[in-house]
Amino acid sequence: MSASRDNGSRNIILIADDFAISEGVSAGITRLGEARRISGTSALVTLARWPHDGLHLAGLRPQIALGLHVNLTLGPPLGPMPRLALEARLPTIGTLAGKALARRLDRHEVEAEISRQLVRFTEVTGSRPDFIDGHQHVHAMPVVREALISAILHFYRDGRCKPLVRVPADAAGSLLSRAGARPKAMLLAGLSAGFAKALAAARIPANDGFAGVSGFGSSTAHVRRDLSSALQGARGLHLVMCHPGVSSEELAALDPITTRRAAELEVLSHDNVLTPRICHPRRDSADGSIDWHCVAAGLR
Repeated sequence: MSASRDNGSRNIILIADDFAISEGVSAGITRLGEARRISGTSALVTLARWPHDGLHLAGLRPQIALGLHVNLTLGPPLGPMPRLALEARLPTIGTLAGKALARRLDRHEVEAEISRQLVRFTEVTGSRPDFIDGHQHVHAMPVVREALISAILHFYRDGRCKPLVRVPADAAGSLLSRAGARPKAMLLAGLSAGFAKALAAARIPANDGFAGVSGFGSSTAHVRRDLSSALQGARGLHLVMCHPGVSSEELAALDPITTRRAAELEVLSHDNVLTPRICHPRRDSADGSIDWHCVAAGLR
């Protein structure tokens, strides 16, 4: 897959996170995907509604890129994780981060769960993920990132196009130039230190820049401000995450971010500051996968 050479400044990879976390989120993202107002969406495959929502996601493959949202902090894992998921419940993000930074995670246990999630995604959608990121950015943490790289190299060992992996960090100057949640963005950058180099060493494609961290102000004005801020310091293949969806009790039981999602859905459903710069990569590879190295080359 390659980016069109006449895309000019269309270097924004706009990814909607959390597909299949709730009916309202899946429905909102589906609407944006059908209208090609996003570049792609990443899905949670460990939750009960995945088999149903995943079939709908497969239908979006001609319009957008489809990705795996690696989950290690919400609900039960797909398989046994006796060291991390006591009583078959994944830990909180704080617990996971503490263990990751202290390197007290069992890499092989984490790799096995990531592999199960890759298989689950493929079984339901009929295709391997075009890209990979993580719920609460868990995939970029120490130990987890090593497990992820190993799982990818095994799962995509046939030599075909590897998935784009999100690096949730950007240059310090770019982060400081943006309004919004700078401390959180800087913290993510710190947790992700060395991740881009590790991916490059494994010849796994990654984004050049990253934005989308916000203070979760819930008005459409907050969303428009954050989208404008996301363009500050944009470089190369610039990945912007978003969290659109319809609020519901189902969503509130799993995630505290509710009203903000509705505001993002409203803004993204219409032309906005990102619209003319959103990249829609074509599936030029023989198996319909995306060659992200070619996409990046076409934007430089």
